[in-house]
Amino acid sequence: MAKAVERLTALQAKRASQPGLLGDGKGLYLRVGEGGAKSWVLRYMLDGRAREMGLGSYYDLSLAEARERARGFRKMVKDGVDPIDNRRAERAARRAERAKVMTFRQCAEVYVKAHQAGWRNQKHAAQWPSTLSAYVYPHFGALPVQTIDTGLVTKALEPIWLEKPETAGRVRGRIESILDWATARGYREGENPARWRGHLENLLPRKSKVWQVEHHPALPYAELGIFMADLRQQNGIAARALEFTILTAARTGEVIGARWDEINFTEKLWVVPSARMKAGQEHRVPLPPAPLAILEEMRAIRSGDFIFSNSRVGQPISNMAMTMTLRRMGRFGLTVHGFRSSFRDWAAERTNFAREVAEMALAHTVSDKVEAAYRRGDLYRKRAQLMAAWARFCSASAVTSEVVALSATQTGQTGTGGARVAPPPRNLQGLPR
Repeated sequence: MAKAVERLTALQAKRASQPGLLGDGKGLYLRVGEGGAKSWVLRYMLDGRAREMGLGSYYDLSLAEARERARGFRKMVKDGVDPIDNRRAERAARRAERAKVMTFRQCAEVYVKAHQAGWRNQKHAAQWPSTLSAYVYPHFGALPVQTIDTGLVTKALEPIWLEKPETAGRVRGRIESILDWATARGYREGENPARWRGHLENLLPRKSKVWQVEHHPALPYAELGIFMADLRQQNGIAARALEFTILTAARTGEVIGARWDEINFTEKLWVVPSARMKAGQEHRVPLPPAPLAILEEMRAIRSGDFIFSNSRVGQPISNMAMTMTLRRMGRFGLTVHGFRSSFRDWAAERTNFAREVAEMALAHTVSDKVEAAYRRGDLYRKRAQLMAAWARFCSASAVTSEVVALSATQTGQTGTGGARVAPPPRNLQGLPR
């Protein structure tokens, strides 16, 4: 006689109170515990082994639901699949999937932490979390990174795309980088919704329509004589740092991070390591008498490894120190970086030095790949002549700041010439400390 199945009734299951097992048939049982707790179990044989699998609590699973669940598991046994092992594998997969779920903010924080060591500019490193916190996290920072789509990206960008186009462009690029990282790590799949080419360029106005390049305000080089005379009357380390920055045509970060072990007084040379250069390449800066005199002055009051250090021993001046000097001088419309433009204009308009000499003095990257491949040297000798002429020009008084660019034959040079200037000698005595 065939074994009876579905022998239990809903009323029997409800009234069952004696500890033990009540069979429904085909391995399905209602287990009643000592304290009256009830649960459904399925017993089966697979590969000669007897196994028992819990299906769930009686209070969560009705008799009909328990029978349906048991029916599915019995089919798996018939197909040679162990339901217990299969359920364990599914649970493990779900745990792994949950572990992979990261919010956009979590991905961003890990990305920044992993990359900030390679960012040479501290200001740049600080801008990542600040701009993301201001413009991105409020929109989708708490959402799983795999759910970030084009709609969310544009929702974050549109409010600042016209008002702050430069910032918006950087934010878009940062979103794109973080999403690319998340894809590479397996936290998301599919195309990057923040990419510009072929995607957002079709949804947002092009740069040429809304972006106006904002050049750093620069002092006309003809006014440098008056400015430098005023600057020399300013007290403080920051004023000397600004003067040194102008004379070397260097960037702010290169100067405030300058250390004494980078200076070769014998060779009259400053070697800026690649780690602090924007292009990531070591840069040799020739030092004419004027910037050397500033270094000698700093050496006399030297404290720590940094050339231009603040009151805290061992720490360089801040990146705003030179800007504050300009403000104290009443030069609110100028930026420190703008003096590099003053130098470039002077070199182009008032000297015969070749363009590449001035560009290399500014440590600009060669955009032409062919030209870059063939240019192996750094034109140091010609740059030394150029920087000496620049220092003399900056040291000239306001009255004699008019400079005549002489030809190569007039300067006694061959090939690419420079500019000879003949201002009154600079008086370096009594410089404010």
